[in-house]
Amino acid sequence: MTKQTIAELFDLSGKGAVVTGGAMGIGRAIVFRLAEAGASVMIADVNLEAANQTAEEVRSRGAKAQAIHADVGSAADAKKVARGTVEAFGSLDILVNNAGIYPLVPLMRVTEEVWDRVLDVNLKGSFLYAQSAAEEMIKASRGGRIINIASIDALKPQEMGVHYNASKGGVVMLTKALALELAPHKILVNTVAPGGIITPGVEVANKEYSKATGIEADILMQGFAQRIPLRHRGEPDDIAKVVLFLASGAADYMTGSFLLVDGGYLLS
Repeated sequence: MTKQTIAELFDLSGKGAVVTGGAMGIGRAIVFRLAEAGASVMIADVNLEAANQTAEEVRSRGAKAQAIHADVGSAADAKKVARGTVEAFGSLDILVNNAGIYPLVPLMRVTEEVWDRVLDVNLKGSFLYAQSAAEEMIKASRGGRIINIASIDALKPQEMGVHYNASKGGVVMLTKALALELAPHKILVNTVAPGGIITPGVEVANKEYSKATGIEADILMQGFAQRIPLRHRGEPDDIAKVVLFLASGAADYMTGSFLLVDGGYLLS
């Protein structure tokens, strides 16, 4: 049996990809890694201006990317993004369900509106985009990859995040269920669970937590970092590199898997 070289395994040339929430943070880093490997990337985001800026930067590096306005909680937008990607790039081979929100709210102040919005974006959105992407992948009969971004909070809940914790726990089980049903179509579905990653969204959440607890944000982050065995917080590219692995030929025999990327935090 002929074995692929390392370069061939990680070559995504000719593949169309979607990254939800790809304008900033972890999503942005994923966009750049997939594009660097040769994929044509559709950046789906509610912030179209930021998405266009990211797409332009990708194109300035000689890679292919487009931006599209999309609400991940919308079934209509999920279909629009899937079809738009096929129209733009010829196929949809990789979906990264990255978009997520995490407003920190104490249990007794979580309203139905807050609960619904977090579950709509984090869990329902992942389902809707996976369903729409799978439809296009099945039509094309060439397999595909769906990569869901969960969180360490799927395993160890954080305070003031009952809604977020539940949504990310759901993403883990959603991944397993999708993997089981889509395996006959050679569509591989896996989860990456980040922890301790420095992003603009996390910084906002830290300030919210600081305001609620009265503990300075810097002190909170120092305490968090000290609990990480590697002794430092991660960068968005730490997640992007793992997503690239799952999107590549190096992960051909993985589906329904859960990859924890937290610097060892949950060991402490």
